[in-house]
Amino acid sequence: MTHTRSAAARRLVLRRNSAAQTSPRTGLFTRGSLGFGAVVGLAVTGVLLLSNTIAPVSSAHADAKGPVTIAAAEQDIDIANAPFPDLKVTVSQTDELVAQGVTVSWTGGKQSTVPSGDTGGENFLQIMQCWGDDPASSIPVPDRTTCQYGAFNAPGATRDNAMDDKNVDAADKQYTVPGQGVLRPAYSSIPFRSVDGKVVSSIVDGKQVDVNVNQNEFFGPYTSNEVKWAGSGSGGNGSAKFEVQTALQSSGLGCGNPVAQADGSKKGKACWLVVVPRGTHDAGEQHVTKSGLFADNWKHRIAFRMDFKPLGISCELGQAERQLSGSELVAGAVASWQPTLCGAQSGATYTMSAGTESDALQSASLSPDASALALTSRPLAGPDGEKVEDSLAYAPVALAGVSVSFAIDRQPVDNGTTPPAILAKTGLPYDSMKLTPRLVAKLLTNSYLDALPTLADKKHLGFESTAKPGKNARNLTFDPDFLAINDADWKSESLVSPSLSDLLVPQGRSDALYQLWRYVMADADARAFLDGTPDPYGMVVNPYSSTSSTKNPTGTGLSYPRDDAPKADPVEQPESPTTGGVVNLVTWRPYTNDLDTGAYLTLRGDGQTLGAWDPQSAPPKYGKSIRNLTGYQRVLGLTDTASAAKYQVVQASLLNPAGQFVSPTSESLTAAAAAMTPTATQAQVYEYDPAGEQAKGAPTAYPLAMPVYAAASPSIADEAQRADYAAFIRYAATTGQNPGTDNGTLPAGYAPIPAGWQDQAVRAAAAIQSGGWPPAEAPTGAGSDGSPTLDGSGLGDGAPTGSFANTGSTGGSVDAASASTDPSATGDLAADLRGPITPDDPALGSIGFAVPVGVLTGLASALAVPLLSRLRRRF
Repeated sequence: MTHTRSAAARRLVLRRNSAAQTSPRTGLFTRGSLGFGAVVGLAVTGVLLLSNTIAPVSSAHADAKGPVTIAAAEQDIDIANAPFPDLKVTVSQTDELVAQGVTVSWTGGKQSTVPSGDTGGENFLQIMQCWGDDPASSIPVPDRTTCQYGAFNAPGATRDNAMDDKNVDAADKQYTVPGQGVLRPAYSSIPFRSVDGKVVSSIVDGKQVDVNVNQNEFFGPYTSNEVKWAGSGSGGNGSAKFEVQTALQSSGLGCGNPVAQADGSKKGKACWLVVVPRGTHDAGEQHVTKSGLFADNWKHRIAFRMDFKPLGISCELGQAERQLSGSELVAGAVASWQPTLCGAQSGATYTMSAGTESDALQSASLSPDASALALTSRPLAGPDGEKVEDSLAYAPVALAGVSVSFAIDRQPVDNGTTPPAILAKTGLPYDSMKLTPRLVAKLLTNSYLDALPTLADKKHLGFESTAKPGKNARNLTFDPDFLAINDADWKSESLVSPSLSDLLVPQGRSDALYQLWRYVMADADARAFLDGTPDPYGMVVNPYSSTSSTKNPTGTGLSYPRDDAPKADPVEQPESPTTGGVVNLVTWRPYTNDLDTGAYLTLRGDGQTLGAWDPQSAPPKYGKSIRNLTGYQRVLGLTDTASAAKYQVVQASLLNPAGQFVSPTSESLTAAAAAMTPTATQAQVYEYDPAGEQAKGAPTAYPLAMPVYAAASPSIADEAQRADYAAFIRYAATTGQNPGTDNGTLPAGYAPIPAGWQDQAVRAAAAIQSGGWPPAEAPTGAGSDGSPTLDGSGLGDGAPTGSFANTGSTGGSVDAASASTDPSATGDLAADLRGPITPDDPALGSIGFAVPVGVLTGLASALAVPLLSRLRRRF
C-alpha cells in the first residue's frame, strides 16, 4: 500500500538537470530587445486575429520568473459569451519547472456549486496539462487532443459524450459520429494524442469503437493530474493546487524531455497549463454535463506556457563520482547544486543516497577508508546517544525543517443553523491550521478512533459502540482540543476519513523523526498525555503508545524521543466473508517512502486510504482508493519544508516553546537558527532544543527547524576525494545559499544559513582538504574528542569564503558568493553569526555600457518586429 513513484524514491542520483540553459530571454541584450519589440509584435498579431478563430497566448506567459497573470479577455475569442468575462488567472510559477506543485489562483469568477452525481457543478474552473501546439493555428496555442483530461469519468469532465446533433459545434464535427434516431444519438469524442504520436480514439473511420479514451495506457484515475472542479467563493475568487508532471510521471505528455538547441545546449520540452471556465450549463443543456474539451467550452480556455528544466543526465561521463549519504532534508538543495558542481571544469558527480543519518555517520567515521560524505543533523553518538570519540569535521550546509502539510476542503453541515457565509465556502480549501505538541502526539500514536480499522476492537480507546463511543474523537477535526485553538469555521464541519486521524509518516529511522518526538516531549501537556493522563476533554492516548508501564498493555512503556514512528497497536480487523481479509494497522494506514512523498500525496489529495476487497485477485487483496479530488480532500502528512515548498502545499503553524503559533518561513527558520545551542556531545553541531531556555526566548522561531551538516573525516586517505568533498562544502555553504529556481541556487523551503555558519563550513572544508586540523589551531572547547568550537576557534584559516580552493581537486573551479548579511531573527543569538567583511564591488569596465546598448538594441528590435512577426510566433 505504500505509494511508490520510482526506484529513485529512496536513492536520489542527482544528475537530472542541465548545468545551464540557453534561452532567448536569458541574455541582457536579447531580453531588452524582445521585451520592447513585443509591443509592436502584439499589435500586429492583434490585427491578424480579427479574422482568426483561435486567440493567441498572452505574452505574459513567462518573460519573468514568478507568478504570471492572464485575463480571459486576452485569450477568449468569444469573451462576450464567456462564463466569467472578468476572470483573471494567476499561476505561481511557469519557468524552471520540475515535478512539483504550483498554485493556480483567480479573481472575477462567480460563487461555485459543488458537483452532484449527475452534474459537474456550476461556475467553476477545470485545470489540465497539455503537451502540444495546435497545428491548425499559425500562433502557439494548445491542442486539446494533447491534454491529460477525463480520467475520473465524471459528469462534465470526460473526453466523450452522447450528443444531440443540433448541439454539436462545427469544430467538433470531425470528432463526432452523427446520430441515427432517438435510440442512437450522436457521439462526440476528443481523442488523446501522446507525445510519441500514438493516438487513443473511440472513433475510427467515422464509427464508434470499443476504446476507453478516458482511462488508457497514458493516464487514469491513479495517475492523472487534472482538476475537474475548482470552486470560487462568494466573491468570485479562489485557488487550487496543481501537480505539474514531467515525462517521468506522464510519458504521454513528455514535458521536460531534453530538446537540443542550435548551440548544443538542451532545454526541457515546454508544455501548457490550461484553465477552462465552466458556467451553469453547456450548450443545449440545463446543466454542466459535457466535456470541457468540446469547442463551445474550449474556446474560453486560458493557457499558460510552462517551461521545464531538462530531464536526464547533465554530468559528463567519466567524471569522478562521490557518494553523499544521509539526511533527506537537504536532497532538494543537492539536486539544485549538482548540475553547477559537475558542470565546473573537471567537476565531480555527487551521488546521493537518502537514508538513516546515524548509519551515514558511522560509515563516514571509518577513516581512512570512508567512502561517503555524511549529511546529518545530529552528531556521531553511541547506541544510546552517548558521547563517543568523534574525529569528523562538521560543516553546516543547509537550514530546513520538518512540517505538517494538509489539504482539507470545506464541507460544512447544513443543519439550519450554519451561517450562510460558511455554507458559501463549501468545497474551498482551509488555508490555516494550528497544532500543539499534544495534538501532534495524538496524530502520531493512533489515538483517534478512525486511526484503527473500522471493524477492529477499539475498547482500549474507550469505544464500545456507536451509542457509547467514549471520549476519544473520531479524528482531528472532531477533537475539542483542536477546535478550541483553530478558526471557528472548523466547528461547522463533519469531515470523516481515516486520513484525518493520523499523519502520513515515513518508514525507517531519521533525525527528522527524532526532532519531532523531541518537540512533543518538551511539552508538559504532551508528556502527561503520553503517560496516560486524559486531556481536558477526556481523550486518552492509545495505551500501546503510552510511556507508562502500568498503562501500556505490554507492561513496558514506549521510550521517547525516538527516531522512528512506530505503529505499536497490534489490533486487527478480523477476516470476514463480507468485508474481506485481515486488516492490521500498517495495512489500514500505510507508511510513506519518505518526507517528500508526504508532501506529494498531500498535493494530490491522496490520504492512502484502503480500497475495496478484491476476491477475484490472485491472491485476493485490498485495492487502493482513488485520491480525493479538489473540493473533497482530507489529508494530513508529515513532510519537510523544502518538499512542502516544491509541491506548494499548505503547512500547519506549530506552538513553539515561547508560546506562539509559528508557521515555517525563511524568517522563522532563521529565528530558530539564532536560538540554537551546541549539542551535548559535539561542539561543532548546533541544535534547536525545544526544552532549552534559548528556544523559550525566541517567540518567532519555528520549532521544528533543523540544520544539516556535511560531515567527513580529514583522515580519508584519498586526497582527490577529500578535495572534492571540500569543493562540495564550499559551494553549498556560499554560492549555493543564494535563493532561486535556477540550477545552482537554493530552492524554496530552505533559509540561507547564517554567515557564521558559512565561515565554519569553509574552515571545515579546509581541514578536510588538507588532511587534518593545523597543529597551531588545535580544536578547543570540546574536550578530548578534538572537535572544534562553532565560533571558529580551532577551525583553521581554510580557504577564503567565496572560493573553491581546488589545488589537487577534481571539483573544479566555481566562483562562490561572499557571506551575506544575516536575516533578522528574534531571540538571543546562540552563536556568533557574524561573517567576514565582503570585498568592495569590482570595477564594472565595459559592463557599464550594457544598459545603453540594450536600449538601442530594443529600439532596433521594435522596428524589425513587423518584418519578423511570423518568425517570432514559432517560439
